Amino acid sequence: MVIKRVLVTGGAGYIGSHTCIELLKEGYEVICADNFTNSSTVALQRVEQIAGRPIPTYTVDFCSKEQVKRLFELEKIDATIHFAGHKAVGESIEKPLMYYENNLVSLMNLCEALGRTKAKNIVFSSSATVYGFSESLPLTEETPTSAHNAYGRTKLYIEEILRDLAASHPGWNISILRYFNPVGAHSSGLIGEDPNGIPNNLMPYISQVAVGRLEKLRVFGSDYDTPDGTGVRDFIHVVDLARGHVAALRKLRENPGYMIHNLGTGKGCSVLELVRAFERINKVRVPYELVGRRPGDVAENYADTSKAKKELGWEATHTIEDMVRDTWRWQTRNPHGYKKIQDRLPAVMFKPINPAYLPKENMRFIVPSGQPRQQEVPHPPANR
Repeated sequence: MVIKRVLVTGGAGYIGSHTCIELLKEGYEVICADNFTNSSTVALQRVEQIAGRPIPTYTVDFCSKEQVKRLFELEKIDATIHFAGHKAVGESIEKPLMYYENNLVSLMNLCEALGRTKAKNIVFSSSATVYGFSESLPLTEETPTSAHNAYGRTKLYIEEILRDLAASHPGWNISILRYFNPVGAHSSGLIGEDPNGIPNNLMPYISQVAVGRLEKLRVFGSDYDTPDGTGVRDFIHVVDLARGHVAALRKLRENPGYMIHNLGTGKGCSVLELVRAFERINKVRVPYELVGRRPGDVAENYADTSKAKKELGWEATHTIEDMVRDTWRWQTRNPHGYKKIQDRLPAVMFKPINPAYLPKENMRFIVPSGQPRQQEVPHPPANR
């Protein structure tokens, strides 16, 4: 099977943008689709800068069957990497219906569109959250799954939907990637993690404290049965994670059917170890406070990644030192993320971004029902 043209949903997001770069480096043609509610067009402009080539990009609401159908009418797609979806655990507890509707409906609309093509190939961005509170370590792909919040359940339900889909027709090839704690940034410092509001994840919180945007880090739990009493997690560099998606995509060429792999380093690092590495490598202070345990947290959580190494030929290569160094480079060069560069784009129109980079015949505008049609942008000069 030949896979050349790859659709990346949520391609302007943290992991999606890094994956676009790795795909382009491997010679794939990338089409990006995003609704830009939690991401920035600047990220894709930076990806184009790093890669030295344009990316056809569409503003798409994947909960709109009409828009997804039209996208597949416009673009020939050989495979899809699906990142698009809500992903904040706390928010999912407060707004479960929003998570079920957005994450499940968008996946089903995408699969329905894929099902009408001959290229029924998808890599799904799942999460280690599907392992729930398991204390059997390391976590393997055979570890029993459970979820304790709406976000985690949407990941589990999607995995089961895709399993049923693979069983329904031999043409489906589906890769489920359960990854652990992505951190770090591209070594250029041009793209990185840019959370809305107060970060939910540890590394961006640390870096925002270090840069002065936040006062101090609160470390939840200091009495766990771990070397320093703080929780231990499997942190993986976002570039390694992106390369894992490329490795899974490569495997789909062999028509594997349905497969599941963990993506992590296979090594645990405690919260305080990460903080101290950040301070040591970057020569900055990260004020922190030890507070009580957070409900639902486990003492340790790390992956067995031997299956990915054996079947995908993939393993993480970046160290904790690489992770903290690249995070700090991104944070110091972009202290306010992308926000000071360009306001975030509302998901109103469905159209290519940066149309001046695209040839005239590729300048297509798809307008949701009830929206006025936007005037075409003039054709760019021939020498652009």
